[in-house]
Amino acid sequence: MREKLSEVCGVGEEEEEEDDDKSNGIASGFVPGPLVSLKEQIDKDKDDESLRRWKEKLLGCLENDLNGQMEPEVKFHCIGIISDDFEEISTPLPVGENQIDRVLFTLKEGSRYQLKLTFSVLHNIVSGLTYSNTVWKGGLQVDQSKGMLGTFAPNKEPYVHTLEEETTPSGLLARGIYSAKLKFEDDDQRSHMELQYTFEIKKGS
Repeated sequence: MREKLSEVCGVGEEEEEEDDDKSNGIASGFVPGPLVSLKEQIDKDKDDESLRRWKEKLLGCLENDLNGQMEPEVKFHCIGIISDDFEEISTPLPVGENQIDRVLFTLKEGSRYQLKLTFSVLHNIVSGLTYSNTVWKGGLQVDQSKGMLGTFAPNKEPYVHTLEEETTPSGLLARGIYSAKLKFEDDDQRSHMELQYTFEIKKGS
């Protein structure tokens, strides 16, 4: 929400996301290398025992995932909200269609908060996992943030990643109900999750 959302009383954009050639920090014209299965990556140096062990350790050593499947899968388990105003709130994913319009969390104006994600990577390495979070109020786009999460190998334990800290705006016009869409893509433009959610900003104490 940063400065842009604090200007919610100004001129907004229609409820449409900008399609940027340099979306999520990936330069236009970037072409990822060929996708190779996890099994191929490990078997490539099977005669070098020390290198093979190092690769298995680096790639999570998941015997059940060495099935030759090419496409990586990112499975999101839950989304949390961290704020000084309350204890962490965690919501299991995916969110049911009947819960999309339900207020996921409520924040006070001028409060700092972070979104926390728990996810697993399956089958193959996911490269350049990015996110974009677009926020609307009253049908007008008031904020859009983008960032890089990184590259992740399959692992037995889920990954936990906390997004950058944001600050809610203050003032009468900043209070109310907001809708948002959180999207995750990788270098190959695979969409791993789209989450629509609603939150509220209330008057501070």
